[in-house]
Amino acid sequence: MDNKRIVTFGELLLRFSKSDHQRLTQSNVFTSIYGGSEANVAVSLATLGDEVDYVTRLPETPVGRAGVLRLQEMGVSCRHMLYGGRRIGTYYFEPSAGMRAAKVVYDRENSAYSELKPGMIPWREILKGARVLHVSGITAAISQNAADATFEALDIADEMGVKISFDINYRKNLWKYGADPREVISKMLQRCDMMFGDAIEFEWLCQRAQPPFTALDSNFEMQMDEYREWFDDIHRQWPRCRNWLMGMRNMVSSKHHTLTALLWTDGDLLQAPIINIPDVVDPVGVGDAFMAGFLHASMIHPDDKQMQLNYSLAAAALKNTVPGDFNLSTDDEIMDVVNQARNIHSLYKVTI
Repeated sequence: MDNKRIVTFGELLLRFSKSDHQRLTQSNVFTSIYGGSEANVAVSLATLGDEVDYVTRLPETPVGRAGVLRLQEMGVSCRHMLYGGRRIGTYYFEPSAGMRAAKVVYDRENSAYSELKPGMIPWREILKGARVLHVSGITAAISQNAADATFEALDIADEMGVKISFDINYRKNLWKYGADPREVISKMLQRCDMMFGDAIEFEWLCQRAQPPFTALDSNFEMQMDEYREWFDDIHRQWPRCRNWLMGMRNMVSSKHHTLTALLWTDGDLLQAPIINIPDVVDPVGVGDAFMAGFLHASMIHPDDKQMQLNYSLAAAALKNTVPGDFNLSTDDEIMDVVNQARNIHSLYKVTI
């Protein structure tokens, strides 16, 4: 397929935080930025030079318009934006520090996106000539209306021959309208061609424990035989999906993380480098950076699955060094990390 246009669909959010690792209960001043999983993917792709359309529903207010302007500044096409409703979804983020875990507080009820209904978005027009539609579990978690609109998009994309990319993105606190999240996400997976999730989300989805990733540095040895059996079983449950990507993170401390990833593709299981990150700045959006990296690398390196995986992990690792939801790392910067792994004795050892 010559057309490389990618469409992402989800809720644009406004994120509020306090400065200097203060708790949400401290200070009188919030800083705000725009983000949201599928918007993060769109910005990453646009930063890498890809053609990407982002689809959501926003209130026609200065706050909604400002979000659109921010995305357009980043090179994302918002030509199919739908306007309506009264408010934008928000969330409040308190970063981790020392032994204190990060905290997220959502405020998304009755948002413009939550009131979406099937038939409101002209999917046949939007998806005409598109290569990939990217969604996540969050697109169906907000409300029954949003879930119905998501399945409408998936069914039309499938009918039109558009590949479907999916991120599990399980957020327990968002599923409030009575649906069984595992059942809904399982139905979404039945329509997907490639998917991503972190190790915890995979365990939740499959209700099966996996070998632990406890790397303290890049010398950790993976239990690949056990992982292969685990992925083979997953593929038997959802046979349509041919590319299963799992990101793995060990939080040595709030600022020191190690990352790696696995890709099961058509029966082969590949491992990415283990990347050591001694100074994490902001871990929000790491999975989105990974998925964007994979979509980009799949087009640039269509016949090299190991490169696709290594590129994806390098993009995700670099997101940890960028404040905010968006990964603003360039192709040159990502390839520098990939090449570090090539230029040292072991492919599976690199530090950024």
